Amino acid sequence: MVLAALLAALGLAVASGAVAVPAVAATSSCAAAYSVPNDWGSGFTASLAVTNNGTAAITGWTVTYTYAGTQTLSSGWNGTWTQSGKTVTVTNASYNGALAAGASASAGANFNYTGTNAAPASVTCTPAGSVTPPPGSINATPASLNVTQGSTGTFTLALSSAPTANETVSIAASGNTGLTASPASLTFTPANFSAPQTVTVTANATGTGTTTFTATGSGYTAATITATEVPSSNGTPSLMVTPASQTITQGTTGTVGISLSSAPSSNVTVSVARTSGNTGLSVTAGSSLTFTPANFATAQSVTITADSAGSGAATFTVSASGLTSVTFAATEAAACTSNCTTHVADPYTGAKPYLNPDFVKEVQAQASADGNSAAEAAVGTYQTAIWLDQIAAINGGGTTGRTGLQQQLTNAAAQGTTAIPSLVEIVVYDLPGRDCAALASNGEIPATAAGLTEYESQYIDPIASILSQFASSPIRIVAIIEPDSLPNVVTNQSKSACATATPYYETGITYALNKLHAIPNVYNYLDIAHSAWLGWPSNMSGTPAVYNTVVKNTTAGYASIDGFISDTANYTPTQEPLLTNPTLSVGGQPVDSATFYQYNPTFDELTYDTQMYNTLVSAGFPSSKKFLIDTSRNGWGPTHPTTITAASDVNTYVTDNKIDKRPFRGDWCNQNNAGIGARPTDQPLGGSSPILAYVWTKPPGESDGDYPTSTHSHGDPHCDPSGTNTDGNGGTYSTGSIPGFDVPAGQWYAAEFQMLVKNAFPAL
Repeated sequence: MVLAALLAALGLAVASGAVAVPAVAATSSCAAAYSVPNDWGSGFTASLAVTNNGTAAITGWTVTYTYAGTQTLSSGWNGTWTQSGKTVTVTNASYNGALAAGASASAGANFNYTGTNAAPASVTCTPAGSVTPPPGSINATPASLNVTQGSTGTFTLALSSAPTANETVSIAASGNTGLTASPASLTFTPANFSAPQTVTVTANATGTGTTTFTATGSGYTAATITATEVPSSNGTPSLMVTPASQTITQGTTGTVGISLSSAPSSNVTVSVARTSGNTGLSVTAGSSLTFTPANFATAQSVTITADSAGSGAATFTVSASGLTSVTFAATEAAACTSNCTTHVADPYTGAKPYLNPDFVKEVQAQASADGNSAAEAAVGTYQTAIWLDQIAAINGGGTTGRTGLQQQLTNAAAQGTTAIPSLVEIVVYDLPGRDCAALASNGEIPATAAGLTEYESQYIDPIASILSQFASSPIRIVAIIEPDSLPNVVTNQSKSACATATPYYETGITYALNKLHAIPNVYNYLDIAHSAWLGWPSNMSGTPAVYNTVVKNTTAGYASIDGFISDTANYTPTQEPLLTNPTLSVGGQPVDSATFYQYNPTFDELTYDTQMYNTLVSAGFPSSKKFLIDTSRNGWGPTHPTTITAASDVNTYVTDNKIDKRPFRGDWCNQNNAGIGARPTDQPLGGSSPILAYVWTKPPGESDGDYPTSTHSHGDPHCDPSGTNTDGNGGTYSTGSIPGFDVPAGQWYAAEFQMLVKNAFPAL
């Protein structure tokens, strides 16, 4: 049985369904990388990236190095900086000394100098102490379930980390007494701690309502499972409608999704018609739908069209022979004539994509250099997001060389009209302690209370101020909120940098949502990682609580967000066309047991987003909060296999039939053989799908990050094409990075761009 990996795109994810590995002696060690991000001739900023490269956690660290020149310490942060002669000593601050194995911290200081500013010949890191990590948590899958009267349901429990001795987990109930759980306790050993054990929930024949089951164990964070007893339907399905009401502007359309609650015994024909109210609203598609025992749960779309002059509400009735009819409402609203900003359900519908001139210029220059390549030039005709990944990027110019946000929106407003507004995509990406589980995109703001104040006042407030100036302009602004932040809160609390950053992530994002949602033409989409990070059932079930904490703390609650985005700047395919059944047995093993998947049953983004959407809706999120998928680099073309290649070994079967060419699913930096994916598309799978749009959040051709070499110490080892990544269970793999180049994050990477175009699927 293969251990489920600790994976991430820009972090690590905790998996379930594993067996224990033999314990090895833990060792303490640390390393420090020295870099100079800024040098102004008479002074400079020194940056240290301290990493626990041992196998035991440490409680503190000390870094020492010696300058050869006249460098003199001015001020330092994120540690205690002292200088004696030419020797500099840095000890950890109170909040960044404790580092789990593999975790990192950063520190910085300003120095004055004359003459030359040579880097120190060597940098030494000395660890202090070691700590025993906490036992962890009890993981429940699913976290909620419905059980019909007279029937049963199940959930599973597992431990996130091994106990030192046998651990008894007890299950207690409160609420509706019609639901009972069996067994009342489970025993986990150091060998089977992560193997899910099943608990059966039995419903009596008469009860209704909710029961809360609480699973507790000594030293482990408890798990809560909510079970609801529902009346028996005697096999008769119910008609399901989403949304129950909506407003449709004159001359436009709205969409309603229809499905059945359970499988019918035979095909069911469903009719949809306006039955009262405003005649300006009518059903123009989907008036008759057929549901089978196989497709009953897949929502089918009904299109409601508003004429150009009507007003008021109408009632529509959904009916089928033998089923109870249901109704939904639509209200026709007058079209806007001047200075109008309506917060629509889908900002991409009816809008004109705004092209970032900075990216277009890069693409055109590369296409010209490559002999006026038509395929390369075509990339510049598609929308990409504008990354506000540092405070300086807001105003642009200077060292960034970018067009400032104010000018970008001025350009977009000039291109938009009331009838067809411009659509601008921005990435809000500068949290305190940003990118806590990696080094390639570490931010400029420390994970401290002062850093949070800086984030709010120097970063979010200026962005909101500029956006507010365009609140009545003919533009819509899609804001991608803080990639790889909240997913780290879900999975990486064992990393001290992430544990330290968590409260600042949560408070900072809540603040950002409040400020941006107050602007009516801004649409907020929270980053929610991807299938290779939160796709394991244990990770997925833990996601809603984190996101609910952030969203419910906003002034507007769920209204403060418009949806989610997955696969941001990642490479996970939208679909694996030949690998559709994770439990299919190959050589006696399920497909998801292959080393590449390590018991993660979500092989692609469509599967992951659909399951995550259902999980979030079950946890209280409105069904209107749909998903964007970043397809800028997940094509893996130029061709895909169309027929299954048989194999008797599950690993061979997966290797032969998957389109994802990474050697390890956790590889994320400048991946070799990758290609541009599906073009930006609104509602690519129809209005009833949880997928709202395909987008290119990561501009193709911009690097993910560089790596430390003999000539510079900054960067992330995960980007080193000669380096390796590990899965947390002893497996070692190539980083998968493009060989022969070392390009800092965000900078133009010509070879990567050429490769992405060559391997585009569909072809450009």
